[in-house]
Amino acid sequence: MKREDAPILEFDPSPTAVIEPTEHIDPTDIPRHAVLCFFQDVIAKAVDEFDGREIDEVRSEIGLVPVYELDFEGSRLALVHPGVGAPLAAGFLEELIARGVTRVIACGGAGVLVPEIALGHVIVPTAAIRDEGTSYHYLAPSREVQPSPEAVAAIVATLERHGVPHVTGKTWTTDALYRETREKAARRVAEGCLTVEMEAAAFFAVARFRGIAFGQLLYAGDDLSGDVWNSRGWDGHETGRQLLFRLAAEAVLAL
Repeated sequence: MKREDAPILEFDPSPTAVIEPTEHIDPTDIPRHAVLCFFQDVIAKAVDEFDGREIDEVRSEIGLVPVYELDFEGSRLALVHPGVGAPLAAGFLEELIARGVTRVIACGGAGVLVPEIALGHVIVPTAAIRDEGTSYHYLAPSREVQPSPEAVAAIVATLERHGVPHVTGKTWTTDALYRETREKAARRVAEGCLTVEMEAAAFFAVARFRGIAFGQLLYAGDDLSGDVWNSRGWDGHETGRQLLFRLAAEAVLAL
């Protein structure tokens, strides 16, 4: 397929866009380290436990999303829900970078593509298959995009320090959760994917384009490896979700 056959392949390397975040968002006294946490329940508990205060907000048509500052074990840490899906998550990340954030770890859940990964097990993505649209506006077309090596190293070091069992490997980022077909899943497993989610490729691409450090922690949620989808009650795994936030916070502050 030629570039002109599909708009998604028409990458423009221009460093500026019609709407450039830094032209519309002023730098603020936001912490330089941030955790993007997909778990609203965990955010609420962290704000209460670590003397969190709202210092800003990001917004979309779904409403206002608070930007919190926490005192995490003596260090300043920003905490934000990144929204769901690659376009919104990338947009929120852009706006945080424009405010002054330079080091980010995201934590969230993912569907597992291989049966041996138990519910709650920690996965560290080392690459994301770009089966979404957002990343193609930040980087030239390619099969994969990687997180920042220093962020991955900080995450793995944190997990090992606490003796947390984990695996590393590729993740499959897709925009269409209801079009994860058996054939596509088999292809992704064949190329080394352990999980499927909706944001990692976009996160990694934005981070590379803007020159910031970015890594991600996932916990094993629903299971797509069998003949029938198994939710495994993934969104009720409270202990695992709390732990993932703490690990992400410690890892990002090590950067």
